[in-house]
Amino acid sequence: MQSEKKPLVERRGVQPEHSVWWEKLTLAQKFSASSLGKFGYELQFVRKSEGKSLAVLTCNNGVATISDDGEIDTSPNIQIR
Repeated sequence: MQSEKKPLVERRGVQPEHSVWWEKLTLAQKFSASSLGKFGYELQFVRKSEGKSLAVLTCNNGVATISDDGEIDTSPNIQIR
């Protein structure tokens, strides 16, 4: 009895460059988001407030934020609903 081969499943999800949020990032945020993407983080959304943007990424149960200037915070004081 031959076992059927199952098709390969893409597990990486959407590349960050294809996200609708990607175009809303600053250049510095794009570099930082690409770096975090290597560790499994995915861009979820971008918040704009008072002329600044904050990119929010998730990985499993972890959350990271990236400021306008590309500074990464892997322990942000933020709650996602």
